[in-house]
Amino acid sequence: MTRWDFRLLSHPWLVTRVEIALGALFVAASLPKIVDPPSFAHMLYNFRIVPGPLVNTLALALPWCELLAGLGLILGLFRRGSSLLLAGFLLVFIGGISLNLLRGHAINCGCFDVHAAGWSEARKLAEMKWDLLRDAGMLAMAGISLLSSRRTASP
Repeated sequence: MTRWDFRLLSHPWLVTRVEIALGALFVAASLPKIVDPPSFAHMLYNFRIVPGPLVNTLALALPWCELLAGLGLILGLFRRGSSLLLAGFLLVFIGGISLNLLRGHAINCGCFDVHAAGWSEARKLAEMKWDLLRDAGMLAMAGISLLSSRRTASP
C-alpha cells in the first residue's frame, strides 16, 4: 500500500465509523452469550480446542470482555486496547473455525446465536466458511482502528 492509502484508511471519518460498527458487532455478539452461558459453553466445548475445565470459566468471561471492548470502541475509550483485544479474539476465532474445517468437524461458532442446534452437517460447514469471511472482515476493521491509533499515538 502506498502512503496515500494508509492516510485514507486512517482518516478520522472512516475510523470513527469502523470503530462504532466493529464495537456494535461485538456488543451484539456478546449479549446472547451473556444471557445463556450454558449454551455458549456447549458451543465452546464443540470447538475442541479449549481444555474441558476452562470451558465454563471462558464461557462466563469471554462475552463480558467482548461487551466491554465493544463498548470501548463505540464510546471511543481505550480504543487501542479494545482493538487489540478484539483483534486477538478474532485471530483465535479464525484459527478455531479453520482448524475445525480442516478436521471436517462441523460446528456452530456461537458468534451471534447460541441456539443454532439442529442444523445439518452441510449447513454448519457452509456457515463456517461464511464465519471465516465475516471474521476476516472484522479483523480488517480492527486493523484500521489499530493503524489509526498507532498514527495518533506517535508524535
